[in-house]
Amino acid sequence: MHGRLMSRSTRRIANALALLLITAGARPVSAQQLPDLVTTDVLRVCGDPGNMPFSERKEDGFENKIAAIIADELKVKVRYYWLTQGPGFVRNTLGTGLCDLIVGSAAGSELVQHTNPYYRSGYTLVSRHGDLAGVTKLDDPKLKGKAIGVIAGTPPVNRMGELGLVGSMKTYAPYQLDPARKHQTVSAEIIADLAEKKIDAAVLWGPAAGWLAKNSGAAMDVVPLLQEPDRPPLTFRIAMGVRQNENDWKRTLNTILRKRRADIDQVLRDYEVPLLEDDENRLLEPVKH
Repeated sequence: MHGRLMSRSTRRIANALALLLITAGARPVSAQQLPDLVTTDVLRVCGDPGNMPFSERKEDGFENKIAAIIADELKVKVRYYWLTQGPGFVRNTLGTGLCDLIVGSAAGSELVQHTNPYYRSGYTLVSRHGDLAGVTKLDDPKLKGKAIGVIAGTPPVNRMGELGLVGSMKTYAPYQLDPARKHQTVSAEIIADLAEKKIDAAVLWGPAAGWLAKNSGAAMDVVPLLQEPDRPPLTFRIAMGVRQNENDWKRTLNTILRKRRADIDQVLRDYEVPLLEDDENRLLEPVKH
């Protein structure tokens, strides 16, 4: 997923996920050497105002909580520039200079410069509790003929096509900008359809699926897809995004990410994010208290 090793198709996937889908005794940001475009008296975050569990105008999302950790370390307050995720999000946020940080971006995307990744997660199979007990792979015969919800254009669609699941696959448009829509996000719509038995299962990005399933009002199983082939990739490292060439700012964020890793990991676990080992498809052990 890095640099020259990325294939063209993998770069496209990473760019798409970036759309959909940061020292001990740190000094205030004003005391650090940062590029001119980075505001020094406040942490200006580029955020989606309605994209739970990631972010929300009420600052209830896990990316909001992580931004608060970064701001705490910098000894400044957070200020948001809100824009709905979709085509042009990076160009109209970081690109315009109206904000300085995207909290969650798939590492490897060429749209932004990335910090070190601060978590790794993957796509999951979501079903009503007990309906698909024991199913851990998309090629399981139990999935044949099942109505499976998936967001159009996401990596699982290709894998499902390879396995002959297209006939029963229900695809959802990735960007629904109609203000009258019933659900805040497409992922939330899919989980609601699953809870209402309109579909039998869903294949969704784990960081969204875990929290949405927990809050769906129906008992659900969320199973990370850890045994799928590497192509197309179904696991991704998530980093923070900054403008190209803002290397001092990136280094500052990397230092904070190292120092506050335990706090950030706890936020992710609180929001049911499936956390994977960095180098293999295995769930991290829960943090012991």
